[in-house]
Amino acid sequence: MITTIERRYSLEEYRAIEEKSETRNEYHDGEIVPMPGGSLNHSRIGRNILTYLTYVLRDSHFEPINSDLRLWIPEYKRGLYPDVMVFAGEPQLNENRNDEVLNPTLIIEVLSPSTADYDHKDKFRMYRSISSFCEYLLVAQNEVFIEKYSKLSQGWLLSDFNNLETSISLESIGVELPIKEIYRGVVFD
Repeated sequence: MITTIERRYSLEEYRAIEEKSETRNEYHDGEIVPMPGGSLNHSRIGRNILTYLTYVLRDSHFEPINSDLRLWIPEYKRGLYPDVMVFAGEPQLNENRNDEVLNPTLIIEVLSPSTADYDHKDKFRMYRSISSFCEYLLVAQNEVFIEKYSKLSQGWLLSDFNNLETSISLESIGVELPIKEIYRGVVFD
């Protein structure tokens, strides 16, 4: 029997590697996990959501950020890259680093076939450990389908949407997000 030794990385080693890396990698409590490549639909949906939210929130205290910024989840020792995050006020930097934040209000993930289960289960469980986090959107890229989780005092409420002519009320940031804006230019197979 051949035993393989798994290399574990300190957070400092990971950060040094990530600063020089040409690709993005998540940090999972000692493991460095490469991020999968995206698709055209995934890129369009992420861009559409970020562009729309940037426009409608431009004169507010909310700030949408793209997937280039790492979210640090202290309880799980994880560094993750959500597709879109929105902050109420200034993003709180982790250890005064300008590449890690701690306090999103809204997180949006565009689902990929390889990460959909992870986004629904493990990632959502980790995100829920963030006290400021109160709304989560999971956006399908191969059909018109969006799941919205809203934090309530007794748990999380799930709502889903599949009609291009409706909007999603994002209570955490006071915005109506038209579904046709999310899927603008997206071509389904």
